[in-house]
Amino acid sequence: MKLFDFRGGVHPPGHKHLSAERPIQIMPFPERLYLPLQQHRGKSALPVVTVGQKVLQGELLAKAQGSVSAPVHAPTSGTIIAIGDFNAPHPSGLPLPTITLEPDGEDRKLELGPLPDPFTLEPAEVARLIGDAGIVGMGGANFPSAVKLGMARKAEVHTLVLNGAECEPYMTCDDRLMRERSAAIVDGARIMLHAIQAQRAVIAIEDNKPEAAAQLQAACEAVSDQPLSVEVVVIPSRYPAGSASQLIQLLTGLEVPAEGRSTVTGLLVHNVGTAYAVHRALREGRPLISRIVTVTGGAVAEPQNLEAPIGALAEDMLRFCGVDSAAIARLLMGGPMMGQPMPNAQIPLVKGANGLLALTAAEIAGLPETTACIRCGRCASVCPMGLLPLEMAKRAHHDDPDGAMAFGLDDCMSCGSCAYACPSHIPLVQYFDYARGALAAREQADQRAETARRLMAERQARLDRQERAKLEAAARRRAEKQKSGAGTPA
Repeated sequence: MKLFDFRGGVHPPGHKHLSAERPIQIMPFPERLYLPLQQHRGKSALPVVTVGQKVLQGELLAKAQGSVSAPVHAPTSGTIIAIGDFNAPHPSGLPLPTITLEPDGEDRKLELGPLPDPFTLEPAEVARLIGDAGIVGMGGANFPSAVKLGMARKAEVHTLVLNGAECEPYMTCDDRLMRERSAAIVDGARIMLHAIQAQRAVIAIEDNKPEAAAQLQAACEAVSDQPLSVEVVVIPSRYPAGSASQLIQLLTGLEVPAEGRSTVTGLLVHNVGTAYAVHRALREGRPLISRIVTVTGGAVAEPQNLEAPIGALAEDMLRFCGVDSAAIARLLMGGPMMGQPMPNAQIPLVKGANGLLALTAAEIAGLPETTACIRCGRCASVCPMGLLPLEMAKRAHHDDPDGAMAFGLDDCMSCGSCAYACPSHIPLVQYFDYARGALAAREQADQRAETARRLMAERQARLDRQERAKLEAAARRRAEKQKSGAGTPA
């Protein structure tokens, strides 16, 4: 397959050797699981359980709300002990509505009947089952997978691309998943092909993962005599080759339009972990209740790739891997380029999180001080989206988020390439996040103001109706009084 190129990109140190040769380990259930109701794009899930209720593994805990949402299921059997706010996997640590489950240690499963062959079902029904399983983008996008599949089918997408690049430093969970569970990934890809009515799937893997490429190639050859073909394509290692837009450009030479969807190119991009989750949901009846994560960094004694239950706390995963808590200088959910810094280890694992990175002071020491921008243009030269990061940062720094938007803030994917290449060590991505936060805060304020105006208008309309009703009632009484007075003999 002919490969093309994309602009920009960088080559940060990989640090993948810490965990790349560590096979996937099953993490035991901790004492508590904290399941946020907002683990996806769109509306948060709505609880359907009550405190004190006993539940089984795979049982529905919260249902999807609206067309863009995803349900939440029980990772194991146990008791619901709380429904309320808990720390969110976000730098702010602000609370989110969360269901707290106390495992009973029995891991009893919800009984299911025989599962139908997904290839005998209508494509829309396959997508519905994927949605019912609570599957979202496992590469970090968190968009409900069933919604993406439905849009792709309507857009008549011809090719499914599975992202196995895993270009983020330190992270190796997708590498191990592709090595150890390749047949399940290929099967999931074929099920997704059926759901979108496309005929071809491509699994893109960076050339620094030869073992994973070989395993997937063998899995593809094992089903080569069946309809719906899947092939492996090895791509050059360069960050951020795993981004959907850059991956499409590498494979086709086509650019996704600004503020456009990748489906306009005829391709749909999903993560290999999503395909694996689809396989487990349609073949085993298992909703998305666990995922493979990499726990690594200098503060971790035994870096691992874990299959951990959704809702396990970061401290539970770190403890399982033998962390030295006192040595942690920075804790990230995800990798060093696009991961989010966590305020503490009391943060639950969510569906879109691919790893936990515990860095020591030595690993982050010696970072130079930020100096003034010298307008060298290096940030622009490495930006894979062809933006001008220095101009966006300048406007964000001067509290002009609209100006940052005018320079393409909406197209920025916060990959961090610009900040990595900046010789002045300016925290460019932080400026972009600040501008987005300012825009979001303004939008929320506008929505609150609009809601207040609507409520005031509704109140005034209600008062007007009540006043009219009073006047009409008074008029009726006067009319009745006059009528009764006219009928009385003198």
